[in-house]
Amino acid sequence: QVQLVESGGGLVQAGGSLRLSCAASGFTVNRISRVGWFRQAPGKGREFVATISWSGLSTYYADSVKGRFTISRDSAKNTVYLQMNSLKPEDTAVYSCAASIGVNTGVDPLAYHYWGQGTQVTVSS
Repeated sequence: QVQLVESGGGLVQAGGSLRLSCAASGFTVNRISRVGWFRQAPGKGREFVATISWSGLSTYYADSVKGRFTISRDSAKNTVYLQMNSLKPEDTAVYSCAASIGVNTGVDPLAYHYWGQGTQVTVSS
Protein backbone atom coordinates (compact mmCIF):
# COMPACT_ATOMS: atom_id res chain seq x y z
CA GLN A 1 0.00 0.00 0.00
CA VAL A 2 2.99 2.30 0.57
CA GLN A 3 6.31 2.32 -1.20
CA LEU A 4 9.29 4.15 0.26
CA VAL A 5 12.45 5.00 -1.66
CA GLU A 6 15.50 6.47 0.04
CA SER A 7 18.21 8.45 -1.68
CA GLY A 8 21.07 10.78 -0.83
CA GLY A 9 23.54 8.45 0.81
CA GLY A 10 27.21 8.49 0.00
CA LEU A 11 30.73 8.92 1.26
CA VAL A 12 31.60 12.01 3.27
CA GLN A 13 34.44 13.06 5.55
CA ALA A 14 33.91 13.60 9.25
CA GLY A 15 32.34 16.98 9.87
CA GLY A 16 30.57 16.98 6.54
CA SER A 17 26.90 16.91 5.69
CA LEU A 18 24.43 14.82 3.74
CA ARG A 19 20.71 15.09 3.12
CA LEU A 20 18.72 11.90 2.82
CA SER A 21 15.34 11.77 1.13
CA CYS A 22 12.47 9.34 1.60
CA ALA A 23 9.84 9.50 -1.12
CA ALA A 24 6.51 7.87 -0.31
CA SER A 25 3.94 6.66 -2.80
CA GLY A 26 1.03 4.27 -2.99
CA PHE A 27 -2.67 4.03 -2.35
CA THR A 28 -2.55 4.74 1.38
CA VAL A 29 0.03 7.50 1.55
CA ASN A 30 -2.66 9.79 2.96
CA ARG A 31 -3.04 7.42 5.92
CA ILE A 32 0.57 7.59 7.05
CA SER A 33 0.79 8.63 10.70
CA ARG A 34 4.56 8.81 11.16
CA VAL A 35 7.76 8.39 9.21
CA GLY A 36 10.95 7.35 10.94
CA TRP A 37 14.59 7.09 10.03
CA PHE A 38 16.57 4.13 11.30
CA ARG A 39 20.12 2.96 10.75
CA GLN A 40 22.04 -0.26 10.99
CA ALA A 41 25.81 -0.37 11.29
CA PRO A 42 27.84 -3.49 10.52
CA GLY A 43 27.47 -6.03 13.28
CA LYS A 44 24.84 -4.01 15.11
CA GLY A 45 21.07 -3.99 15.34
CA ARG A 46 18.70 -1.47 13.86
CA GLU A 47 18.87 1.87 15.68
CA PHE A 48 16.29 4.63 15.85
CA VAL A 49 17.45 7.97 14.48
CA ALA A 50 14.51 10.35 14.13
CA THR A 51 10.78 10.42 13.50
CA ILE A 52 8.24 12.93 12.29
CA SER A 53 4.47 12.93 12.22
CA TRP A 54 3.05 13.04 8.71
CA SER A 55 1.60 16.42 9.58
CA GLY A 56 5.09 17.64 10.41
CA LEU A 57 3.94 18.95 13.78
CA SER A 58 5.86 16.47 15.92
CA THR A 59 9.50 15.40 15.74
CA TYR A 60 11.74 13.33 17.97
CA TYR A 61 15.43 12.48 17.80
CA ALA A 62 17.78 9.93 19.25
CA ASP A 63 20.18 11.45 21.76
CA SER A 64 23.10 10.50 19.55
CA VAL A 65 21.96 12.81 16.75
CA LYS A 66 20.27 15.68 18.57
CA GLY A 67 21.64 19.01 17.47
CA ARG A 68 23.21 17.49 14.36
CA PHE A 69 20.34 15.92 12.40
CA THR A 70 17.06 17.50 11.35
CA ILE A 71 14.02 15.64 10.07
CA SER A 72 11.46 17.43 7.94
CA ARG A 73 8.83 16.74 5.33
CA ASP A 74 7.47 18.27 2.16
CA SER A 75 3.78 17.43 2.05
CA ALA A 76 3.45 18.46 -1.59
CA LYS A 77 6.11 15.92 -2.58
CA ASN A 78 5.20 13.22 -0.04
CA THR A 79 8.85 13.25 0.91
CA VAL A 80 10.62 13.19 4.26
CA TYR A 81 14.17 14.46 4.60
CA LEU A 82 16.96 13.84 7.05
CA GLN A 83 19.54 16.62 7.05
CA MET A 84 22.70 15.28 8.64
CA ASN A 85 25.36 17.76 9.72
CA SER A 86 28.61 17.37 11.65
CA LEU A 87 28.79 13.74 10.63
CA LYS A 88 30.95 11.37 12.62
CA PRO A 89 32.48 8.02 11.66
CA GLU A 90 30.09 6.35 14.08
CA ASP A 91 27.21 7.59 11.91
CA THR A 92 28.30 5.12 9.23
CA ALA A 93 25.38 2.79 8.56
CA VAL A 94 22.65 1.83 6.16
CA TYR A 95 19.86 4.35 6.69
CA SER A 96 16.27 3.31 6.08
CA CYS A 97 13.00 5.17 6.30
CA ALA A 98 9.82 3.56 7.55
CA ALA A 99 6.16 4.52 7.71
CA SER A 100 3.36 3.71 10.11
CA ILE A 101 -0.19 3.62 8.78
CA GLY A 102 -2.97 4.80 11.05
CA VAL A 103 -1.00 4.29 14.26
CA ASN A 104 1.12 6.99 15.86
CA THR A 105 4.17 4.86 16.50
CA GLY A 106 7.45 6.09 17.90
CA VAL A 107 10.97 4.75 18.22
CA ASP A 108 10.36 1.00 18.02
CA PRO A 109 11.15 -0.22 14.49
CA LEU A 110 8.79 -3.16 14.96
CA ALA A 111 5.88 -0.71 15.14
CA TYR A 112 6.42 0.56 11.59
CA HIS A 113 4.55 -1.06 8.73
CA TYR A 114 6.52 -0.22 5.59
CA TRP A 115 10.21 0.13 4.89
CA GLY A 116 12.41 1.45 2.15
CA GLN A 117 15.40 -0.34 0.70
CA GLY A 118 17.99 1.68 2.58
CA THR A 119 20.82 3.94 1.51
CA GLN A 120 24.45 3.65 2.58
CA VAL A 121 26.09 6.48 4.51
CA THR A 122 29.81 6.20 5.06
CA VAL A 123 31.71 8.78 7.11
CA SER A 124 35.48 8.65 6.93
CA SER A 125 37.84 10.01 9.55
